[in-house]
Amino acid sequence: MTPTPSQTVGPFFAIGLSRRQQHVLDPDGVELHGRLLDGKGDAVPDGVIELYDPATRAWGRSATDSRGVFRFLVPRDASRLWAYVFARGLLRHQLTAIDLPHDGPFDIHLQGERETTFFAL
Repeated sequence: MTPTPSQTVGPFFAIGLSRRQQHVLDPDGVELHGRLLDGKGDAVPDGVIELYDPATRAWGRSATDSRGVFRFLVPRDASRLWAYVFARGLLRHQLTAIDLPHDGPFDIHLQGERETTFFAL
């Protein structure tokens, strides 16, 4: 049997994000925010970032806005979070790690000179 080829993801993210807020991993946590950027450094306005904290098994999801910004409330004592990136043009989602504490915004660059380190899935 021949496997079905991968398909480009999205842009249809708003369908699954319009019912409730999903960006809170800890209601008493601290804000983690950043921007999703393409290879030219332009904002990706229709992406989704999913965050997972293995220590607490908390999970959250944030759509990017028109400036590519995503936001989460994460546990104050979190040390490493896993971020799954979904965006137009990707055949498969990407995985990266966020080590905390992190000073300033955590920007995710999909390509280019400042490309974020992604892990094989």
